[in-house]
Amino acid sequence: MELLINGMLKRGADRKRLVAKLFGGGAVMSGLSDVGQKNAAFARNFLANEDILCIGESLGGESARRVNFWPYSGRARQLLIPIDEAPLSEEAAQQPEAPPAPVSNDVELF
Repeated sequence: MELLINGMLKRGADRKRLVAKLFGGGAVMSGLSDVGQKNAAFARNFLANEDILCIGESLGGESARRVNFWPYSGRARQLLIPIDEAPLSEEAAQQPEAPPAPVSNDVELF
């Protein structure tokens, strides 16, 4: 996040005018520690430490999010995606499903 802020400042951003919107932090993968909650807490603390105002947030819950952002206007839009429709990872989303096992009436003993 520091690299992002420094990159914006190098390109002419005024630090006093920086604001943030936070999205994410959902518990979308069962069985894992609540990484999303930890990430949300980190982001809030980081913004507070950097004196950057958070003007909106949508954090937590059990849904994945798809966020569209228009940097020129600062407009953001989110779509909540139910867990059963969200890909587990980018790799999993790109891999085709395994073909079904062939059906056979043969019995094999070993």
